[in-house]
Amino acid sequence: MYAPERQQEILRLARDGGRVDVVSLAEEFRVTAETIRRDLKALDRAGLVRRVHGGAIPAGRLDLEPDLAARESTAADEKDRIARAALAELPAEGTVILDAGSTVARLAAVLPPRTALTVVTHSLPTAARLADHPGIQLHLIGGRVRHRTRAAVDAWALRAYGEIRADVALVAANGFSAAHGLTTPDLAEAAVKRAAVAAARRVVLLADSSKYGQEHFARFGGLDDVDLLITDSGLSPEDAAALGRGGPEVVRA
Repeated sequence: MYAPERQQEILRLARDGGRVDVVSLAEEFRVTAETIRRDLKALDRAGLVRRVHGGAIPAGRLDLEPDLAARESTAADEKDRIARAALAELPAEGTVILDAGSTVARLAAVLPPRTALTVVTHSLPTAARLADHPGIQLHLIGGRVRHRTRAAVDAWALRAYGEIRADVALVAANGFSAAHGLTTPDLAEAAVKRAAVAAARRVVLLADSSKYGQEHFARFGGLDDVDLLITDSGLSPEDAAALGRGGPEVVRA
């Protein structure tokens, strides 16, 4: 395959999936990571994609939001490692808020049977995974359900989070950076995330490294609102140290 043909296919994948990453593209096209980086650089110069840490997103689409199935299949191994590392941040007892997000849903799936917690969530997939857990007292936040994320939003959800206080909130973001904080494509979803953060004594952000440097339409907090960031080893030690100087402790799982 010639470079222009490969670049056209990369652009299609970026538009269909919302982002592409260097490692996956190199495997798919059976070329080196450096070749893919040159392709992305060429597409970036043409104004067709915007390069982000580890890959690229379609240019001019800060509101682009992959559907739930696409997010669950992206960086699956990294998300599994992050979820397992997050188990250590759960209190022995008390109340935990679980945000909507594919990595947070993975945490719900690996909670040991002996776990005894009160869990509050506005995520239907997370609630479904915990509904039969023997040790969980589950509270499902209501509201309008967004089809793209299966998360409750708007006034009911905001009011419910305003009435509780939790020991820890485990939150997700579509993008995070020192410059732009925590972002997501949808304003209604951002408002609920902001309310969940405000309802907790401690905030843990679960975000794989592909989201580092990404910027989306709706901002719901800064890194100084986060006590701990759990990400994967794709985030370089230098970037982790820089993030830690400006805000949270950083764990690379």
